Amino acid sequence: MFLVALSFAYFAKALSGSYMKSTITQLERRFDIPSYLIGVIDGSFEIGNLLVIAFVSYFGAKLHRPKIIAIGCLLMSLGTFLIALPHFIIGRYKFETSIRSSVNSSSNLSPCPVSSGVPATASSTTAGPSSGCEHESRLSMWIYVFLGNILRGIGETPVQPLGISYIDDHALEENAAFYIGCVQTISVIGPVFGYLLGSICAKIYVDIGFVNMESISITPGDARWVGAWWLGYLIAGLITLLSAVPFWFLPKSLPLPERRLAKYSPERTSFIKDSPLLEHKYQADEPANFLEMAKDFLPTLRSLLGNPVYSLYLCITIIQFNSLIGMVTYKPKYIEQHYGQSASKANFLMGVINIPAVALGMFSGGVIMKKFKLSIMGAAKFALGTSLLGYFLSLFFFAMGCENASVAGITRSYNGPTNHKIKDKYLLASCNTICDCPRRNWDPVCGENGLTYISPCLAGCRTSHGSGMDTVFEQCSCVAVGNHTASAGQCSNRDSCHRVFPYFLALSVITSFIISLGGTPGYMLLIRCIRPQLKSLALGFHTLTTRTLAGIPAPIYFGAIIDTTCLKWGQKKCGGRGACRIYNTTAYRIAYLGLTLGLRTASFFLCFLGLVVLRRHVRRQERNTLANGGTGAAAGELQALRKEENNSCNSDQCRQTADYDPERETRL
Repeated sequence: MFLVALSFAYFAKALSGSYMKSTITQLERRFDIPSYLIGVIDGSFEIGNLLVIAFVSYFGAKLHRPKIIAIGCLLMSLGTFLIALPHFIIGRYKFETSIRSSVNSSSNLSPCPVSSGVPATASSTTAGPSSGCEHESRLSMWIYVFLGNILRGIGETPVQPLGISYIDDHALEENAAFYIGCVQTISVIGPVFGYLLGSICAKIYVDIGFVNMESISITPGDARWVGAWWLGYLIAGLITLLSAVPFWFLPKSLPLPERRLAKYSPERTSFIKDSPLLEHKYQADEPANFLEMAKDFLPTLRSLLGNPVYSLYLCITIIQFNSLIGMVTYKPKYIEQHYGQSASKANFLMGVINIPAVALGMFSGGVIMKKFKLSIMGAAKFALGTSLLGYFLSLFFFAMGCENASVAGITRSYNGPTNHKIKDKYLLASCNTICDCPRRNWDPVCGENGLTYISPCLAGCRTSHGSGMDTVFEQCSCVAVGNHTASAGQCSNRDSCHRVFPYFLALSVITSFIISLGGTPGYMLLIRCIRPQLKSLALGFHTLTTRTLAGIPAPIYFGAIIDTTCLKWGQKKCGGRGACRIYNTTAYRIAYLGLTLGLRTASFFLCFLGLVVLRRHVRRQERNTLANGGTGAAAGELQALRKEENNSCNSDQCRQTADYDPERETRL
């Protein structure tokens, strides 16, 4: 029952975490914020996690672990509901448009007012602050999302360490690994459903049920479209809330199987390798001495960081996690902006194609390692080889580029040639100078000539008929072909992008699978390159540093660099720069892929250095084993031990820890 409850909790937290990734463009547009602020929101989960991990690690195992997990699930649920709260207090979503929403009006709109008049298109966006503007200026609504995600991070902290340790304490040793594998498998399924939920919600208009959908003049592919992002958070919060219920009825401890009673006392608790906290082993009758623990901690940490293999591994994984987290966070946005796909389709592809490929790769890597019985050097070479192969294949992404969308005054001049320097003055041309047009609005129309214009006014259109998506603008002086008409929405004439996109997807699946193959061997390398008595501290410190130096900063600086490629910013209701409406796709591709692959390039230099250092340690250990282990069966046993649990310590380090007491481990 505990295994079922923990698997459901893993599923719930993985679903809500992946759903957060799937809503970044929706949050950008709804709150009119740039990408770097989305990075701050995304990294706030790690901030919340780090705030309490030390307390949970130390005090959690001494208390009622199932109830601590239940409290964590409740906090996660509360945080998820808090993220959805702004939708219910911010009011209806209003986007820039000059299209008539009512079919009852018989008069035609005049998108192109003469210069001496008041711009018709400015009335809804630039004429003055709206009624809710003063309130909005005092408190940005995205703060609620930020705080909710911190609360999610706090609540998630006890689920993995306390749940896994509970299984390890009360299951047979030969069954514990299987049970933990079941839990981890369920956690891989969670992101699939999270992205699929994001795909469904992105298709639904944000104010569904409160507005007449016939009056909405934009489609899910429009840069102004905002899906029902809040709906997914309500669903995820409800699922997380349900996951807390079973833990309230589970006991503090379970009867140990008879085969474990002879080996362990019921009070003993051991945290296994998958736990992100710093493990500890203690007997209940041994009083905890905080000063003694603090005194032991720093020398033990110094000994750990003095291991060159571990230190290099730590640096490598920090760099590669920066690349991985930044890439995964903004990949749906990259698919949207670069290949012209809707947010719904981008999330669907992430959930159905990419995530299963990663899961299959990690599982296959573990099978390969077991089948071929890879040693520590074999695991290191295999992980490096798969990473290099995936890296070289990823270089082909640079060739799968798309041209910029043809937008008059931004990427193209009104006469046709491409603009290289974009300034506001290019938005005006001889064909629209007689119109008094606001330049900050984004209300695109598609001319008969296949060129997108920022607004009907800047297209020089004088009349219109119809309503909603059926609106047709006529007498457009800048559209110099055909009947001089334009239709609502951006032109979708990027045929080359649609041809390249399937190849991008195929290569993305292949590279994800290949790189994931090295995930399990790489993790086993971390476990085997340190002494057994330092294993728990090493794993906990590794988790702490990667979350602090990769999980928090990577989304922020990736988002800030992506913001530099924006060509046209939207305008907030109360004035000021809003969310980006259109990017320079070439610059976006170079920035996004260049930063991702550049970080991995830097990590490979450390990888080769680490491989050399690891080989020296293995050879030194072989010499020590042959010198101290004798001959015959004892030597064979030591050789097998070196292969399975290689301790990368030299003879001096081993002598320094000869008086180590395994029952007195560092506790945090």
